[in-house]
Amino acid sequence: MSGDAPQYWIGEAAPQPGAALQVAPGVHWLRMPMPLALDHINLWLLADGDGWTAIDSGLPTDATRAAWEQVFVDTLQGRPLRRVLCTHMHPDHVGLAHWLCARFGAELWMTQGEYLSARIMSAGLEPTDPESALAHYRGHGAPDAELAQLSGRGNFYRRMVPQMPVRYRRIVHDEVIRIGDFDWRVIEGAGHSPEHAALWCAQHDLLLSGDMLLPRISTNVSVYPIEPQADALGRYLRALTRFEALAANTRVLPSHGLPFIGVHGRVRQLRVHHAERLAAVVQACSAQPRSAYELLGVLFQRTLDAHQLGFALGEAIAHVHRLHAVGLLARDDDMVGVRRWHAGRVAPGAIRLAAGLDAEV
Repeated sequence: MSGDAPQYWIGEAAPQPGAALQVAPGVHWLRMPMPLALDHINLWLLADGDGWTAIDSGLPTDATRAAWEQVFVDTLQGRPLRRVLCTHMHPDHVGLAHWLCARFGAELWMTQGEYLSARIMSAGLEPTDPESALAHYRGHGAPDAELAQLSGRGNFYRRMVPQMPVRYRRIVHDEVIRIGDFDWRVIEGAGHSPEHAALWCAQHDLLLSGDMLLPRISTNVSVYPIEPQADALGRYLRALTRFEALAANTRVLPSHGLPFIGVHGRVRQLRVHHAERLAAVVQACSAQPRSAYELLGVLFQRTLDAHQLGFALGEAIAHVHRLHAVGLLARDDDMVGVRRWHAGRVAPGAIRLAAGLDAEV
């Protein structure tokens, strides 16, 4: 897949926290730290008339607030934030949205699915609470020891998104948003989050891809207790089709990693990646019925900490649900209600088709 490898059009030097790097007229790259294995998030500042629009916010940590304070002085230069546009509801993208909006009297812009999901999760409403998550994972085979590890994290989302603005401006797929002198079209995604909003600017030939397209790591696609039967991976793979319609030389500004060129190649890499994982799941479930938890060793060849374990379980469930949706796995529930999956004979090319690839190699 070397021909599909992303090309880093700016290089590999990211701006330091608190600094800004202009990557196109009126488009500035910020990088904020995160105290996680994924140790950063890219944010974007867009010149917007007599003010600015911020794309995403970062986590509510002292380090990120301090970096923003430096940006206020050195980059905003007295011009206020007019709006905060969040690509989706995950904490690294909305954690400081309330702080930024309150600081400047700015509007929050999001898709409805993302905004309402953030409000529900920030409030800790069932079934987005930790107890519902533990029951969800127990039903997919997670043993008590692993559940205790997950329980020890408490409500991570509420800690990272303690408050959301109580009003917002809804954005929708294909809407064109005028920001400063340029038009940005909303490209709605799915699977990673309910109604993820990427932004594409034809004049710049730029895509603010959020988490839908990342240059090196695959986007997390999980099934959660609020929608326990979801085919999240199917939604994600179908949403990638919208990015395949963009020009091959589109310059991508992702939320993690480095800006890159190579939309078509990266989408193909992701489809192949998921096809390989789906094939591994089918092979494992052909030998004997397995729960999603029992498939973790098939899908992940590394030790998982408590934070990664929840994502990994969600991903494993997403993969068995994708295969079930296309008829390649059947579900068996044992006497205590644990879901296991078994595979029968699989037609040639069926797994590739399930990942959105041609049946023939």
